[in-house]
Amino acid sequence: MYILECADGSYYTGSTKDLERRLCQHQNGEGANYTKKRLPVTLVYFEEYERIDKAFYREKQVQGWSREKKKTLIEGKYEKLHEYAECKNETHFSNAPLPSAPLRKRSRKEKNVGQNRGKKVVERSQGKKIVGQNRGKKVVERSRNNRYKIK
Repeated sequence: MYILECADGSYYTGSTKDLERRLCQHQNGEGANYTKKRLPVTLVYFEEYERIDKAFYREKQVQGWSREKKKTLIEGKYEKLHEYAECKNETHFSNAPLPSAPLRKRSRKEKNVGQNRGKKVVERSQGKKIVGQNRGKKVVERSRNNRYKIK
């Protein structure tokens, strides 16, 4: 697995069995279309693997990384790589602002208390779960033996 820096400053990640031959192909414009349009290229990082499938797996992993994370790998700052794995998206739960006011507490009958075999459990009363309706009648489940009964 190798990383090339192109003339425009972008990175190209690839894998090969023969790195010297592949690098010559890239420099001669016989490599990938991406590098062909961004010559000259410079080898900035490489890893050796005994099996090409392991190198290919690593190539695909690194291709999904951001530019900053690749740069950190190239610079050898391995301890900082995990920082780039954290989600920076503002919609991620760890980045969302905390609610300013507490939510209104719902009564027991309003509360959805979970799922039961694909049907919403909408209320609990006297140790029974009302799980839905069947032809206008309430379908009730007893908590102890998990059998449905129709009232």
